[in-house]
Amino acid sequence: MPREQATAFAPGRVNLIGEHTDYNRGLALPLAIAEGVTVRATAREGAQVEAEALDLGERDTFPLPAPSGLAGGWRAFVRGAAAELGRAGFPVGGARLQISGSIERGAGLSSSAALEVALCLALVGLSDREPPDRRELARICSRVENEWVGVRTGLLDQLASLYGRADAALRIDFRSLEVEPVPLELGEWRLVTLDSGDRRSLAASAYNERRRECARACELLGIASLREATPAMAARLPEPLADRARHVLEENSRVEQAVAALQRSELSELGRLLNASHLSLRDLYDVSTPAVESAVARLRAAGAAGARVIGGGFGGHVLGLLPPEASGPEGAREVRPGPGARLLER
Repeated sequence: MPREQATAFAPGRVNLIGEHTDYNRGLALPLAIAEGVTVRATAREGAQVEAEALDLGERDTFPLPAPSGLAGGWRAFVRGAAAELGRAGFPVGGARLQISGSIERGAGLSSSAALEVALCLALVGLSDREPPDRRELARICSRVENEWVGVRTGLLDQLASLYGRADAALRIDFRSLEVEPVPLELGEWRLVTLDSGDRRSLAASAYNERRRECARACELLGIASLREATPAMAARLPEPLADRARHVLEENSRVEQAVAALQRSELSELGRLLNASHLSLRDLYDVSTPAVESAVARLRAAGAAGARVIGGGFGGHVLGLLPPEASGPEGAREVRPGPGARLLER
């Protein structure tokens, strides 16, 4: 029978390596983190949802089915979650939602996916239905971001949030959607993030343009995704499409090299790969900013074996890998792999 209350938590993520590969059916190696979003849902009578973003002191109320049209900000995620769950066969009833988070928005740590996942788990948790398969739930959440928020993201953030492990990163193949845990044994080494100071809005950035460029490259090459391309094929493309394709191909290779480095406990090699990924994202994919470059330089000057821009780019946090002897720059915060999204009570 339906439940009166359901509380869900979904973590953010740090992508160790494999950036802008998900919507190109490539490879990535993310990890869920401890910080995330909590949604407390309480059933109410009537066909209406009342939502409150506690951290912002803002509210929203809308009828069911959720109305289409621009809502803006966090409200678009709430309305989109209700609508897309209904379209997927998980109709949403009247509910009061309280939303809180411990993850910084616009930092490249996937607060958006954490919000989508927590909303969907909490809303389904009020019903007498079992939640969708986690891959299907990731697709539902991605449609929320694509269709309601206007950002053409892939599935990396949602899958990382849903499949996170406390002791592992996740090798995700976006062609098969296979998720394989990769033990993340750092010993005295540390992964840290450092805020660049640039806040970003993916919908207002060049993120969607990068996705269109990749789609155009595929169209010109006559392939379904850049996963099918070869370096020789990429070289035939006009600029900047050739650079975009080259980044994707080389980044897929770096993911496999990073998995091998972790399996061999070769953390210095992992640092080298992080540096190579950043150079590619800066020079071939053009997603860095002066503030990001400054943050990367600060991490390297403080002894990081590797550092790179993470998330969609265009600002946010950068990731650094610190050896035991490095203390890191002021403001750097350690991140550790954490468990995936879950219902806290039903």
